[in-house]
Amino acid sequence: MARAATTADVFNAVAEPRRRQIVDLLAAGEISVNELVQLLGLAQPQVSKHLRVLREVGVVDVRDEGRQRLYRLNGQALKPIHDWVKAYEHTWNQRFDLIDDVLAELKAQEEDDANFNGEGDHTG
Repeated sequence: MARAATTADVFNAVAEPRRRQIVDLLAAGEISVNELVQLLGLAQPQVSKHLRVLREVGVVDVRDEGRQRLYRLNGQALKPIHDWVKAYEHTWNQRFDLIDDVLAELKAQEEDDANFNGEGDHTG
């Protein structure tokens, strides 16, 4: 089965861990290619390849300033990922609420057991 092109959409583009690292770094602001190379510890051609993929799906924008190429995050391009994850928020919240209920019951039971065994408040 043929593998989908990494530039098909934003989901495929950010599926690669190094590209997610780049997105994380660019979230703090505009960064030059050379700075990204240093921060990532990768060779410049590798960083440029990842940036090209992110640029092709619109996740990053680039501008030239003198001899430097400066990259910045285009957060709007990540909206499809946000919208997709948001659809699961209700389900996750329900499950977290259930976990909170179970933990509260376990804590109450633990306190009851401690009091029953005389490990609770010692007055006297």
